[in-house]
Amino acid sequence: MSRRSGVLGTLSMLGILGAVLASGCEDKNATAAKMTGGDPSRGVATIRKYGCNSCHDIPGVEGVHGVVGPPLSGIAERVYLAGHLENSPANMMRWIRDPQSISPGTAMPELGVTEQDSRDIAAYLYTLRR
Repeated sequence: MSRRSGVLGTLSMLGILGAVLASGCEDKNATAAKMTGGDPSRGVATIRKYGCNSCHDIPGVEGVHGVVGPPLSGIAERVYLAGHLENSPANMMRWIRDPQSISPGTAMPELGVTEQDSRDIAAYLYTLRR
């Protein structure tokens, strides 16, 4: 095997690996979108819009990395939200929109998050797996 064919073979394998990884990401995004009715690709901008990263450390969201609320890495795989609420799309969107109705006095503020924005935020959060 020549050096050139070895390099081409390596590049070809890297291309295949990249395609596999990209398709895995697409599947994760498609699954999150189906679960929530939201768009994970709009989630990061929506998270910044409401300042969620002021209190939480959220993978993929540049800027402030808050320490008031828990880090949200791997939130898609957690059993509970807010310590006692079953982790389901409906519960996550409700928590995002109206946390005080679930846990009065919680540090999580009411931010006036719209229905669609809660769907987009939840869709993005459901892509966060370990």
